Amino acid sequence: MELFESLIVILLGSVLVNNYVLAQFMGICPFLGVSKKLDQATGMGIAVTAVMLLATAVTWPIQYFLLDKVGLGYMQTIVFILVIASLVQMLELLLKKFSPALHKGLGVYLPLITTNCAVLGVAINNIDEGYTFLESMVNSLGVGLGFLLAMVLFSGLRSRIDETNVPKPFRGLAVTLIAASFISLAFMGFAGIVDALFA
Repeated sequence: MELFESLIVILLGSVLVNNYVLAQFMGICPFLGVSKKLDQATGMGIAVTAVMLLATAVTWPIQYFLLDKVGLGYMQTIVFILVIASLVQMLELLLKKFSPALHKGLGVYLPLITTNCAVLGVAINNIDEGYTFLESMVNSLGVGLGFLLAMVLFSGLRSRIDETNVPKPFRGLAVTLIAASFISLAFMGFAGIVDALFA
């Protein structure tokens, strides 16, 4: 039961409390760039979640069974970037073949998952936190779901903004950043919720 509770704490913490986009400000580029339409935001969130899970499944064993064993821990960042880039290329080929509409909708932001600091950040943070393989996978799932949640919520907010008469000085990027800050402030309300649930 203790393992289950710790996994739930990790999952809820990474989705709500330590949301990479809204609390740690990682992955802002796709958050701002692909959140205009709900289907594209959802597709990007699912793609990023898939890459995070795959990256963790590959990078965790590489770190502990290869880099640490041969004393090349300092190569972590370079190796992880190469792994993530390879996974994104595979994902792009799969989307192009099986979902051309989503591939076209994501456009340039799909290959940019390679440089999405949230994907690299979750892989490195899993190692830095000393998580086991299972805990790393749960954390990556939580971070991906948090990214997806932020994308979907922000997409809904942006669609409402597009329907309103925004004052001229706030049109465009200004109102987008203000809306993002409101969502970020709303997520601050989840701080302490995980501790309260299992106190």
